[in-house]
Amino acid sequence: MRRSLIFLCLLCVWGSLLGQNRKELEEKRKQLLEEINQTTTLLEETQKNKASTLDRYFALRSQIEKRQQLVNTLREEINYADSSIVRANIVIIALDEDVGRLKTEYSMMLRTAYRMKVNKSLLQFLFSAKGFNDAFRRWQYVRQYDRYRKQQAALITGTQETLLSKMQQLETKKIEKEKLLGSEEQQKAILGKELATMDVLIKTIKGDENRLVTELKKQQNAHQQLNDVIEKIIRGEMAKKRKEARTPEALVKHEPSADDHISGNFYQNKGNLPWPVSQGMITRNFGTQAHPTVKAIKITNNGVDIRTNAGSKVFAIFAGKVAGTQYVPGYQNMVIVQHGQYYTVYSNLEELFVKRGDQLDIRQAVGTVGTDKPELHFEVWREKQRLNPVHWIKKQ
Repeated sequence: MRRSLIFLCLLCVWGSLLGQNRKELEEKRKQLLEEINQTTTLLEETQKNKASTLDRYFALRSQIEKRQQLVNTLREEINYADSSIVRANIVIIALDEDVGRLKTEYSMMLRTAYRMKVNKSLLQFLFSAKGFNDAFRRWQYVRQYDRYRKQQAALITGTQETLLSKMQQLETKKIEKEKLLGSEEQQKAILGKELATMDVLIKTIKGDENRLVTELKKQQNAHQQLNDVIEKIIRGEMAKKRKEARTPEALVKHEPSADDHISGNFYQNKGNLPWPVSQGMITRNFGTQAHPTVKAIKITNNGVDIRTNAGSKVFAIFAGKVAGTQYVPGYQNMVIVQHGQYYTVYSNLEELFVKRGDQLDIRQAVGTVGTDKPELHFEVWREKQRLNPVHWIKKQ
C-alpha cells in the first residue's frame, strides 16, 4: 500500500509539471490565434488596396510562419494530452488494485470479527486477563482494532471516489484531445491553402521579375536616402551634446546627465516597450534577406516593416524629444524621437502630429500611416548603431 502511495505521489508531481506546461501551451495557442485573426484581416486589406505582389508575398510569409507555429503548438498540446491520458490510466490501474486489496483485507477483518462475536471470544479475551492493567491494555487493543476496521472502510470509500473522479477526468482528457486533433487538421488545411497561394505569388513574381527588380532598386535608393537623413539628424544631436558637455557649467558638474537617466530607463525596458501601432504584423524583418525569386538580390532592412490598418495612429514607444521630422520620397513623412542615447524612427506616415523639439510622453501619437500602403517602417538606433526593433518591443 505504501509503495502504491509513493508511486501515486510521484505521478502527481509529474502531472503538476505537465499541467504547468499545458497551461503555457494553451496561452501560447490563444495568443497565436488572436494574432492570426488580426493578420488575416490585414492580409485581406492588402488585396483590397492592391498592394504590390512583393508586399503581399512578405505579408503572407509572416502569416504562414505564425500558422506553422500554431500547428506546432497544437501538436505539442496533443503530445501532452497523450502523456496525461497515459498517466491517468496508470493512476486508475493503481487505484483499482488498491481497492481490490483493501476490500480483501477488510473482508478478512469482518470474518475474524464475526467469528469472535459468534464464539464470544472477545469477552473471553478480556476476562482471561491476568489483572486490571492487562485487561485495560486488551480493551485498548480491541478499540484500536475496531477503529482500524472503520478506517479501512472509509479508505475503501475514499479510494473508490478518487478512482471514479480519475475515470471522469480521463474521459474529459480524451474529449480535449479529440478537439485538439480537429483544430490541428483545420489549421493544416488552412496552411495548405496559404502555401498554395504563396506558390502562385512566387510564380507571379518570377513572371514579372524585370519590373520588380526595377521597383526594388527604387525602394533601396529610398531606403538609403532615409538612412542618410537619420544619420544626419543623429550626428547633429551628438555634436550638440558634445558642445554642451564642453561648457564651463558642464565641466564643473560631475553628476549623471538627464540623457544618461533617460538612456538607462529606455535600456531597462528592453523587450517590454509597447508596439508603435495598436494592431499589426511584421512583414519584413531586420537585417539582410534574400529576394524570394531573384537570388542575386539581397534586401537590406535597417528596421522592421509593420503592416497595420489603413489610417492607423502611430505612437512613440517611449518618452522623449522629437529630434527631427522630414519628408523622404518612398517613405513619406519621417519622425525621429530621441530617448537619451537611443533613437526611434517612425516613417511612411501620411499625417504628422508633432514637430522638431516637441517633448513626447510614452504612447503619444506622432502621426498616422497612409491608406494606399498602411505599413509603418520602424527603426531603433543607439547613436550610430542600428538595433533590431524586435528585441525592444513586447512579443505579441
